[in-house]
Amino acid sequence: MATVRAVPADRSTSLPDPGVAGSIDGLVQQLRLLKVWADDPSYEAIAARINQSRREQTSRATVADCFKPGRRRLRADLVVAIVQALHPDGGYVAQWRQALRTVGGATRAAAQVRVRDALPPELPGFTGRAAELDRLLEPGRVAAIEGMAGIGKTQLALQAAHHLVRRERFDRVFFVDLRGFHPDPGQPPAEPTAVLDGLLRLLEVPGSKIPHDPGARAELCRERMAGLRALVLLDNAAGADQVRPLLPGTPGSRVLVTSRSPMAGLRPSVQLTVGVFSADEARQFLKSATAGVEAGEDPAAATRIAERCGHLPLALGLVASHMRATPGWTLTDHADRLDERHRDRRLESGVELALDLSYRHLDPGLRRLLRLLALHPGADLEPYAVAALLGAGTGTAREHLDHLRGDHLLQAGAPGRFLFHDLVRAYASVRAHEEDRPAERRDALTRLFDHYLATAAAAMDLMRPAEAHLRPPAAPAGTPSPALADADAARAWLDAERHNLVAAATHDRPGHTIRLARTLHRYLTEGHDSDAVIVHSHAVQVAARIGDVAGEAHALRDLASACLGLDRYDEADEHLRSALELFRQVDDPGGQARTLNNLGIAADHAGRWPEATEHFAAALALFRRADDPTSEARTLNNLAFLEGLLGRGDAAVEHYSQALALVRRAGDRIGESSALSGLGLAEARCGRLEPAAEHLRLALTLARELGHRALEADALESLGVLAQRLDRLDEAATRHRQALAIYRDVGYKYSEAWSLNGLGETAQAAGRPAEALNHHAAARAIAVEIGVSEQQARADAGLGHAHHTLGDLDEARGHWERAASRYAALGMPEAGEIRRAIADAAHR
Repeated sequence: MATVRAVPADRSTSLPDPGVAGSIDGLVQQLRLLKVWADDPSYEAIAARINQSRREQTSRATVADCFKPGRRRLRADLVVAIVQALHPDGGYVAQWRQALRTVGGATRAAAQVRVRDALPPELPGFTGRAAELDRLLEPGRVAAIEGMAGIGKTQLALQAAHHLVRRERFDRVFFVDLRGFHPDPGQPPAEPTAVLDGLLRLLEVPGSKIPHDPGARAELCRERMAGLRALVLLDNAAGADQVRPLLPGTPGSRVLVTSRSPMAGLRPSVQLTVGVFSADEARQFLKSATAGVEAGEDPAAATRIAERCGHLPLALGLVASHMRATPGWTLTDHADRLDERHRDRRLESGVELALDLSYRHLDPGLRRLLRLLALHPGADLEPYAVAALLGAGTGTAREHLDHLRGDHLLQAGAPGRFLFHDLVRAYASVRAHEEDRPAERRDALTRLFDHYLATAAAAMDLMRPAEAHLRPPAAPAGTPSPALADADAARAWLDAERHNLVAAATHDRPGHTIRLARTLHRYLTEGHDSDAVIVHSHAVQVAARIGDVAGEAHALRDLASACLGLDRYDEADEHLRSALELFRQVDDPGGQARTLNNLGIAADHAGRWPEATEHFAAALALFRRADDPTSEARTLNNLAFLEGLLGRGDAAVEHYSQALALVRRAGDRIGESSALSGLGLAEARCGRLEPAAEHLRLALTLARELGHRALEADALESLGVLAQRLDRLDEAATRHRQALAIYRDVGYKYSEAWSLNGLGETAQAAGRPAEALNHHAAARAIAVEIGVSEQQARADAGLGHAHHTLGDLDEARGHWERAASRYAALGMPEAGEIRRAIADAAHR
């Protein structure tokens, strides 16, 4: 066995510094330099050193993979192990851990962005910028608006966008803050891939159908935009590279981009650099915004105010708001006061002066709230979260929010929601850290995260009541929570708050992170797998850092579930094996059982069915010992499904029947619909057509009552199989098409392939082999893409039958041979049927 070699003290090259890396690629580069520094050992040698101190054995290929550039993620624990193998110095290894956390945090934050399908409201009383507005309304696809912070780029772009919407007919309107210049270093510019994800979801592309490759994602977005007239407002861009992948490029579409950086790289149709107001525009703005305020002794007071504000629109708006709130003061009084504050405080910019003036004018309660709002880690604010930060009621929160918006310290977002201008957030954040004790800031965030945790737990209890025992208990928040009347209201709240919940779960609050991640697990994996990866990856790191072994195990298992949803089976398997070991360390049989169940699912999708059966059987025994009937029923369903594929119909019926009895006793209606659907399918395959029909009708009715579309599709698909067995081929085709439409909508690719194969088999039975070819070819393409062997075999079998009917015997034989080979490798009885078809064809 290899031994850890002592590292010589003198080196001709300096030790690589992971702290200089600002990205994953940067860390990989430093890791490669460290390998060279350590005399460039082979990957086998590094793996051998690692394996001396780890129970989990690491392969050469796994180690080598960490050194490859272009990665989207790094396994922090493995990178740390590699560093320890190359230079086992505790302080140096700690530097790597910190760099991994920093880069990981930046990556997670860059992947969080909110894309909206509506414009924010126009700014009331918009004045000036007439020439600039005319330029933006000229024909052209892309208009870029450049200028310094506070210059009014966003309001000008919004004014132009609202003019365009009134003047032209757009099919879709999109708005996104690209966060190019956010004052919080924890909020880096949004990744274009994350923006594309949001756009594609608004274009009704299911999460599982959104490709991971950035180029493919951009191409799919352009395809979905084709034929649409879209208006896209991309606010606060970091640069042309961030914007370029987001351009629709379709005739009739318009794009407005705002940025502090030059956008010449986009080659826009209109490139507009916006400066401060002219003296006349500034005076006109003040005249409009302060109608009714007398000039006083100095007729040039408005000019003095404009000059003191540097003619900057944001500063002028803030000062005008202050003027309206001080009745009895003249413009001269205000001009004199601005002069005094400038002399006393030596403020450098008009916007800082205006912000300070507006802030000092607020009563103490509003000042405190503005400071607390700057602590919120999310993108926007609503009254319940604000009430939590404030420790007050929602009435007070709404009143204060409206007041701050009236003072131009907040902006209107979606209905009932509020946004910060980044300069105001930066100012308020400085004030918070200078005026509020750290304990007060911590208490405010604790109230906020308690609110999110309690409300998320209540929402999940409404959506998944039978699984409440699987989630960590959450005490009621000490501040008001929204009333969630039913599962629909619960889902609506989770959808509205998803970005804020992800931000809260990835904040540096270990206890809240771990509990919130577990609470949101089921919701996030229902179409938000990318967010789930972000949340659970952070939870894994946090739990490992604080030594919470059970929390790390849960987070690894939930991370694996997200990877399964993204068809990343190897990653899922790796995380699950790590989770299983940790659950064994803390002697948690329930955690072990759920992990084994997921290992079975991963093995099932990979076609390793004997292994999957072993995992399901082991999970089943543990669930029974732990007296967890709902989890036992889910595992029985998984085992029964596998038995059905292997031709063990009676065993499948028996296990589905056991699962049905368990979920009915537990009152798990979602589980009941699932078990009924599986039982009906198994009975149909065994020729028990009457009970199959009854069970499938009940499954469909229950799924529709629950509003659970995936379960509805499962019942429809099984009804299609039943109708085909009854030779009702038109009905069978209808059922398969209904199921297919839902599977495509919810993004279940495996099930989509299943329905397409069902349609192909129905078409073949109805004497339409050309139609069957199309359906089976589509099914095979999906099955190959996601690596599901049995659906590839089923598609090849169907293609063979269709080609044989069309007289192309060589093509038929090729597909049949591939199908028979796959079926045989999987141990499925269909292998013999295909071999007989090949033999029959050879004798004709």
